[in-house]
Amino acid sequence: MTKVAQFLSGHWQLIVLTAMIYALWGTDVIWPLRVLVVVFHEISHAAAALLTGGSVESISFSRNEGGVAWTRGGNGFVISTAGYLGSLLIGAGLFLAAVNTRADRGVAAGVGALLIAVSVIYIRDLFPFVFAALLGGAIIGMAWKLPAQLSDLSLRVIGFVSMLYVPWDIITDTIFPSPYRGPNMSDAERIATQTGLTEGIVGILWLIIALAVIFATLRIALRHPSNIVLRARPDSR
Repeated sequence: MTKVAQFLSGHWQLIVLTAMIYALWGTDVIWPLRVLVVVFHEISHAAAALLTGGSVESISFSRNEGGVAWTRGGNGFVISTAGYLGSLLIGAGLFLAAVNTRADRGVAAGVGALLIAVSVIYIRDLFPFVFAALLGGAIIGMAWKLPAQLSDLSLRVIGFVSMLYVPWDIITDTIFPSPYRGPNMSDAERIATQTGLTEGIVGILWLIIALAVIFATLRIALRHPSNIVLRARPDSR
């Protein structure tokens, strides 16, 4: 069997999953996951603020995939950089946990608990509060009730969409930004004012880093066959 045939045989489920995600990308099926990545983005800003000595006033996001984390103090450069790269690393971590470990249930439950905690502590607006709290509860329920294989698959989807969303978001927000974007200064604009670079250059640097992280993640994850074993056996793959 050739290397190509071995790869297709060992990873055909992931290939099908990738095709389905791209086919459904602009639909309501993937919309909750795209908004979830925005939540990860804002949580990453908040975490960077806390880790660099600042505080978090509130977090909010909208149905149209916009978001904002209001922070006070901390390292501005780290906070602005953390959004895209933080959500990327979250996605990579979730994907690796799903493909390469048996910790799917625990990791999923942790994500759900984080969403609920963020909604209670930092979110003040109705839509983001309901979205984060309900989705967090649903993910915990998934980890608790679904068979191990479906829990594994769900975590793969969340992680993979998180990774795929970030390069697209960087391109549309920084390299080819919409003229109709909101009044708030973008992350790339903040970095540009601090470094003397242009917003586009910052976006290109972030895009290179994002693609490198995705490549490294897939290389690690796909060293061994990634297909989920569908036999009804506890915690099997």
